[in-house]
Amino acid sequence: MALIVQKYGGTSVGSPDRIMNVARRAIAYRKKGHQVVVVVSAMSGETDRLINLAHQVTDSPDKRELDMIVSTGEQVSIALLAMAVKKLGLDAISLTGGQVGIVTDKAYSKARIEEIDTRIIRSHLREGRIVIVAGFQGVDPEGNITTLGRGGSDTTAVAVAAALKADECEIYTDVDGVYTADPRIVPEAKRVGKISFTEMLELANMGAKVLHSRSVIFAMKYNVKLSVRSSFDKIGSTVCTYCVKEDKGMERIVVTGVAAKNDEARVTVPALPDRPGVAAKLFSELAKKNINVNLIVQSSSQKGGRGVNDISFTVPKNELKDTVAVSDRITKQLSAGSVTVDKDISIVSIVGVGMRSHSGIAARMFNIMAEEKINLQMISTSEIRISAVIKSSEIQRAVRALHKGFELHKIGR
Repeated sequence: MALIVQKYGGTSVGSPDRIMNVARRAIAYRKKGHQVVVVVSAMSGETDRLINLAHQVTDSPDKRELDMIVSTGEQVSIALLAMAVKKLGLDAISLTGGQVGIVTDKAYSKARIEEIDTRIIRSHLREGRIVIVAGFQGVDPEGNITTLGRGGSDTTAVAVAAALKADECEIYTDVDGVYTADPRIVPEAKRVGKISFTEMLELANMGAKVLHSRSVIFAMKYNVKLSVRSSFDKIGSTVCTYCVKEDKGMERIVVTGVAAKNDEARVTVPALPDRPGVAAKLFSELAKKNINVNLIVQSSSQKGGRGVNDISFTVPKNELKDTVAVSDRITKQLSAGSVTVDKDISIVSIVGVGMRSHSGIAARMFNIMAEEKINLQMISTSEIRISAVIKSSEIQRAVRALHKGFELHKIGR
């Protein structure tokens, strides 16, 4: 008998019929003798609806109260799913993050899980129940409801699997695995049978919607057996992508996937004094606001006989207001230039562990972009990733060109 954690996203529970299908899938596992924990998101579109309600009341919703509101979306899903399981003849119980014992820090809307008390889940599993847990939420040490940010249900599922030492964590979504690119942009994209945790983390960070980056970090840290499956496949289907530890054979494939990130904006802080500690001051203040800075580029020049630096960086568009407020305050303190913002950008990235052992990958990527006459506005790299900021209108063309140029339609992993 195995202990399986399953997670279903908003589209998978987007209607009563789909909720019944999820119930049937969970029951099929239970009837095979497995213990089953199901983590679910809010029904598709529900979180946006709740956020919009809050913004109809105030332009700047209090973050504690906003978490209180949006957490109700998952509570609806878990209760409906528990009802569906019981209707089909098995016992189930729905539990909120707080009832499960998911304790987070106090960062409303971006909370991080600090610990999970598994005693309640285990007691219900021993009674033969399917345990249905609200994703995306927990409570801080004072009992306030917190949420983990968009994609947080993935993180909940993997964290619960790690805490329970589950045999596998299955992430169910509307696709049957991880693809070499978004199939909606590149129809010839191929499903990857297995992908390393590090590759999946880079793809998730750079726009791939299949898994949330924090869930991959949890899985990698605690060695959780993690798979991505389609909730629309036949029950019992073995079609999926496994996230695994990296092995030497993976380096034979230079590029594993292409990702696109469309929800970022570029902020430029010009004419900062060229001296130690200035960049640290700027990014420390942004960190205090829990603002997630992505790509950073610095250029140096002379102004009025003194050295200055222009710093450009990208942040999620939903964090732009706070970012500009912090940046404006810092520029005034340092007598720097005026902050500028460009919302008309996207980020395209190629990812692959094979980059470590193959040279010329950056040159090849840049040549492909040059042939498409796509200008690279910013460039950032890691050991297994190359990213470039381009115009938003060019992102789909860039993804298709890179997928073709690196021959990802031939991938065989």
